[in-house]
Amino acid sequence: MKTAARPSLEKELKEIHLDILDWKSSLQFIQREIHFINQLLNSYVFEPNTPNLFERLQEYKEQIIVAEEEIKNINRSIRKHESVLGGMLEFDFISYDHSYYQEHVLMKMTFDDFCKNFRELKANIFNYTGNILKKKRGKVKIK
Repeated sequence: MKTAARPSLEKELKEIHLDILDWKSSLQFIQREIHFINQLLNSYVFEPNTPNLFERLQEYKEQIIVAEEEIKNINRSIRKHESVLGGMLEFDFISYDHSYYQEHVLMKMTFDDFCKNFRELKANIFNYTGNILKKKRGKVKIK
């Protein structure tokens, strides 16, 4: 027989579920940003006479690869975390263990740290590349 969940526990698990959905959505958006950044870094829109251009772009590409690996690891952790949550919900919270909530808090910290670091990397890339874009030469003809 299923037992009724405590209201506070039910609220806690609902908040965990909402966090998980938010993480998954955020990671999908970040993956689209990474796709754009890779296209930018591999394009030919930069002033070729920029000192250390190749080295700097290569460094950013390597940092993006590291970020992609982190995303894979975070996604793997989210899937496991979500699976455990699903099991708890299926059995009406009987198997709830407070250590699950503690694990969730740690995952949230990991996710927040990743997002903060990615925002910094993205800002660095955009600041650098924005300053070395080729300038359009000549006048624009209006028809």
